Amino acid sequence: MHGSATSLTTSVSSWLLVLLCAVSGAYCLRRARGSGGAAGEAVMGFGMALMAVPLGGHDDGWRAPVLGVVFGGAALHALWLLRGGSHHAHHLVGSLTMVYMALMAGTGSGHGQEHAQATGPPLLTGALLLYYAGYVMLGGTRLITAGGAVSPRPAAGRGAPTELIRACRLAMGMGMLAMLLTM
Repeated sequence: MHGSATSLTTSVSSWLLVLLCAVSGAYCLRRARGSGGAAGEAVMGFGMALMAVPLGGHDDGWRAPVLGVVFGGAALHALWLLRGGSHHAHHLVGSLTMVYMALMAGTGSGHGQEHAQATGPPLLTGALLLYYAGYVMLGGTRLITAGGAVSPRPAAGRGAPTELIRACRLAMGMGMLAMLLTM
């Protein structure tokens, strides 16, 4: 009975993460149609949703290489965008993190696999956990205004409230943090 409750909880939380990432990706895709600037975030959201799908231990080996290639391409795109300013550095870190998680899942040492208790998580996983924990905390504080009121002002050129865009980014950051925690 305890095992079935644990697997049910894991399955429900995995599907909630899939839903959160897919909705964030869909919202970013909708934004990308109008401005073109959110296409990378849409790819990240849908890729995170695909990576979070619980396969019940029946991974047929296609997912890790495909996601590795997709996010490797996204990392190259983010690297190209860095020439326009350092504000694209988070996209590069996110894409490289997804490549890392795809590689770890492909080697069988991530996403639900048991780690050796003596060694703990790899150093890179710990550093990424710190980065995304800080990103989520910073994103959460950006959503809080001084007076507690939410401003409905649109983001520059996007036609969507700034808070909604920040909430979408925060949701994807929390999704990334959750996936790193399961490694």
